[in-house]
This record gives sequence, structure tokens and C-alpha cells, in this order.
Amino acid sequence: MALLWLRVALICYAVGLLYALIALTRTSEILGKVALHAAYLGMVFHFVSLVEAVQQAGQLTLASVHNSESLLGFLIMVVFMLVYLVYRTTSHGIVVFPLVFLLVFIAATGQQPLVFTSDAVKHGWLAAHIFAIFTGYAALFVSFGASLLYLLQERALKSKVSSGMFSRLPALQVIDEIGYRSLMLGFPFMTLGLIFGSVVAESAYHRVDIQDPKILLSVLMWAVYLIMVYTRLSAGWRGRRAAVLASAAFVAAIVAWVANYFSGMHRFIAS
Repeated sequence: MALLWLRVALICYAVGLLYALIALTRTSEILGKVALHAAYLGMVFHFVSLVEAVQQAGQLTLASVHNSESLLGFLIMVVFMLVYLVYRTTSHGIVVFPLVFLLVFIAATGQQPLVFTSDAVKHGWLAAHIFAIFTGYAALFVSFGASLLYLLQERALKSKVSSGMFSRLPALQVIDEIGYRSLMLGFPFMTLGLIFGSVVAESAYHRVDIQDPKILLSVLMWAVYLIMVYTRLSAGWRGRRAAVLASAAFVAAIVAWVANYFSGMHRFIAS
């Protein structure tokens, strides 16, 4: 049933994907409202899917690792909705909806039963690590979405283009603030996620191998994240420079995520 509810959520998110594709060429206020309500409904089914996965597995950590793409997609939607509640704009959905649809599609079509290889990682530290690190990822992706919109809106204003999706985008200051707040929301979670991950690694392997691809790239990604926070708070970077740096952090996050498939130490599970 968990997989069934996830696929129902995927159908709801497909409406958001349609909205994102149409918004690239023209505006549709009606479709925007439909996509928003579909996203609400999709999150409900998505949450039910995650809860049932926990019940089937008998523990939170197993469901989280088993459904990593699904959990990340859900957390991205949570951050998306938080931004909407504050700023009353769905413009960042142009970036968020395709990303969430892709993650949930992968989770809904490629799930395989997984088990832990070590009893040492079945404790709450792993659940805390997964939740924190994924929340950091989610906030970073939303920040990237806002940064991408900033660059597009800035270019449109310079070119004096006011049609299509550009006519519905918020002011540059608002887009920049969305990126900033998403960044500041995600950084503490990303930091805690790395700390909790160190605890899990020590418990399972009695060491933290910094040369492991996943661990090394995660630390580098965190360093880029830290640079973003520093340049925002201390150097006063705003606008275009901050947007470009956020794009670089997004690329670093993608590379760190892909490293999961090449890491030896980070694989606490086996199929």
C-alpha cells in the first residue's frame, strides 16, 4: 500500500510538473491554483506512503533509507509550502515541481527491499542523520530554485521582457529573500546531519574515512554551503553573486548525492 499511495502522490505532482512546463511559455493563474491544490493533496498521499512504509518496516530508519528519494522529495515540498505560506507565490514551483516529480518517480518505480548490514546503525542516530541531512538538501534545492528565478528575472528586466512567466515572478528583492531564508533554514540541518553521520560511522565502523567519496564530497558541499552563509552575512552578497554561488552549491549537492552509489563506507544497507 505504501507504494500505491506514493504513485497516487506522483499523479498529483504530475499536475505541478504540467504547471511548470506551461509556465515557461505563458501564464495560467487557474493552472497555478490547480497545481497548488494538487501539491497539497500529493503531500497528503506522500505522507501516508511514508507512514505506511515505517509501519511495514517496523522502524523509522529502515523506511527512511529504503525511501530516500521519496523522503527527499517530500521534504522539498514541505519547504516549498513554507515559502508559499510566507510569500504567497508559487513561482519557485517552476523549479521545484520537476525536481520533486523526478525524485518521486524514481522512488515509485525503482524501490527494492533493503536491510541493514549492521545492528550498530539501527539506532536513532541514523534517523536523525537522514532527517537532518535531507532537510538541508531540501532547503538548498529551494534556495537554488529561487536563485535560478533571480537570474532569469534579472535578465528579463534587462531585456525588457514582461511576457510569459516573467510577468508573474515576484520582485527581485523578494526572490533574493526567498533564497536567503531557505539557505539559512537549511544550513543548521546540514551541519547537524554531518555531525550525526559521524556518530553513526563511528558506531558502525569505529572510524570516519574522510577519503570515502561520499564523506569527502559531503564535507566539500558543506564548505560551499558555509561560504554561501558567510558571504551573505559578512560580505553582504546579494542578488546575482549570491544566485551564482547558490547554483554552484546545488551542483556540489548533486555530485555529493550521486557519490552514494560509489561509496563503500556510506552504504549502511545492502539489497
